[in-house]
Amino acid sequence: MALVLVVDDTAQIRMLIRLNLELEGHEVDEAADGEECLVRLRDPGAPRPDVVTMDAVMEPRDGWSAVAEIRRDPALSDIPVVMVTASVQAHQRARAVQVGVDALVAKPFEPTALIQVVEDLAAAGRPPRGASAAGAAASRQ
Repeated sequence: MALVLVVDDTAQIRMLIRLNLELEGHEVDEAADGEECLVRLRDPGAPRPDVVTMDAVMEPRDGWSAVAEIRRDPALSDIPVVMVTASVQAHQRARAVQVGVDALVAKPFEPTALIQVVEDLAAAGRPPRGASAAGAAASRQ
């Protein structure tokens, strides 16, 4: 099963995602914002997640800038990222592709749909550049 880093500034959303992933046998770590996510990912003593789920709008560091930083770091750039956000209009989908999001799941989401996206990415790894799943996964709710 996969190790998933769940990044969201709302504790209830982190718990919802955690519980659903754990029910399917996955291990879960949590971060409350993009900066905490980057600290955890760069910690040499921490286990490397197979997938990151990331909220878009957080303080002090949002998910967009955190994903962009993950993609710029050669040691992290191959980790698949699922953006879990209420912001799924066309311009946000385009932004997701631009920063390197691999899948986009709309809030509110159907837990089974999110689990399927996470499991698909954990099994297959990060899609090749230009083959981002951000557009295709946007309809999964």
